[in-house]
Amino acid sequence: MKIIVPMAGRGSRLRPHTLTVPKPLIPVAGMPIVHRLVRDIAKLLPEPVSEIAYVLGDPAYFGEAVVAALTELSESLGAKTSIYRQDQPLGTGHAVMCAAPSLSGPAVIAYADTLIRADLTLDPEADSVIWVKQVENPEQFGVVQLDNTGAISALVEKPRDFVSDLAVIGIYYFKEIGLLKDALQSVLDEKLTHRGEYQINDGILRMMEAGKRFVPGEVSAWMDCGNPAVTVETNGRMLDYLAAEGAKLVGKATLENSQIVEPCFIADGVVLKNTTVGPHVSIGTNTVISDSTIKNSMIQTNCQIEKSHLDGAMIGNHVRYSGTQKHVSIGDYSELK
Repeated sequence: MKIIVPMAGRGSRLRPHTLTVPKPLIPVAGMPIVHRLVRDIAKLLPEPVSEIAYVLGDPAYFGEAVVAALTELSESLGAKTSIYRQDQPLGTGHAVMCAAPSLSGPAVIAYADTLIRADLTLDPEADSVIWVKQVENPEQFGVVQLDNTGAISALVEKPRDFVSDLAVIGIYYFKEIGLLKDALQSVLDEKLTHRGEYQINDGILRMMEAGKRFVPGEVSAWMDCGNPAVTVETNGRMLDYLAAEGAKLVGKATLENSQIVEPCFIADGVVLKNTTVGPHVSIGTNTVISDSTIKNSMIQTNCQIEKSHLDGAMIGNHVRYSGTQKHVSIGDYSELK
């Protein structure tokens, strides 16, 4: 089994945090998004992962440190690492085709901007599984349309009229991903684009037209990391799931007249002085917080927070902050007092 991870985007909606750190490497509940996504998928698959192919963008942004971190992730799962580059933002289908040498055999494609809780059951009779989540506002998503057998008969992007309330979350299984490769190659050869981009849906639709059977798989939770507010919300939800699963979330921290209201992720080396933290807070290593109350927030590594009352905040690495604003979004290497 292979996992293909397109992650070449710059994460513009998550700025300023993605100006210095690629979005998939931003920690949520103590672990980078892509690490948590890949680990969760690998844990749920019925067979070991042999290769993980990452599709990255500009080497100036996705540099050697990123490649090293992803290689370490793959090796921890006993898998080979393959690195590909998408030099231009030409769409989801183009991103998949950038990994063409790895597109053979059974594989999962997972776009690295979402986190899930699911039972990734694979239908042995299906050629592909597209995971979906029931949503209240399907007109804002791409959705699947089902036939009377429960198979997927169409993919509809942001339907004006009701088609289905099952939104596509960006995780797909292919029994033979080489068939998708062939379909997408024909899309590229014909220069079939939408607003200048090649979409994975066009390859999937061609597979359907050739008689391949696609079925939906439903996840129990789908968590986005699209912008700071949503990412903070996802952090809290993930902490709830991890706590319920019995995960160890609090490391070797120093507490001086302070308390932690769980669930929280507290990394090794954190120092809390006269401070109450939680619930739903993640704090990275070597961060010092004093005379403060923090809840529903994310604070990364090597920060100094003083005399603050944060709620719904997202703070990057190496930040110094002391202020009266509760809801702040502060990028790396910033100082506000």
